Amino acid sequence: MSTTKRAVVVSTVIERSPARVWADLRNIESHVTWMQDAVEIRFLSERREGSGTRFECDTKVGPFSLTDVMQITAWEDERRMGVRHVGLVEGTGEFSLGQLGPERTEFRWEEDLSFPWFMGGPVGALLARPVLRFIWKRNLSRLKARIEQS
Repeated sequence: MSTTKRAVVVSTVIERSPARVWADLRNIESHVTWMQDAVEIRFLSERREGSGTRFECDTKVGPFSLTDVMQITAWEDERRMGVRHVGLVEGTGEFSLGQLGPERTEFRWEEDLSFPWFMGGPVGALLARPVLRFIWKRNLSRLKARIEQS
């Protein structure tokens, strides 16, 4: 996924191997345990992992709540997971893992989102960027702690 002006990118280093990080990340349903803004995930497909997996995620950021409909578009074990958002908020996202050492992984999260007119359209997306970056950095801190403590 290429970085655009609208993209929000956050990353962290997790002191575990990509295989260990992926073992946690591949369980999509568990993302609500480390994503502050994800309330509940409901699968819309028989699949629970891999390309083509579809699900709804109830999302809450401050006073704003919505159901985000997503589909996994890329799935490379121990490397990356891509997603397409097709609900009110549209766009693409990707988690990618880079090996920095035997027990050291860079986790990068990139999202490029478009907001509907009643959420401010491009201006709403621009204003949301620093808020989302803050929330997602905290999410990655929670994920890092979760994986490093297990």
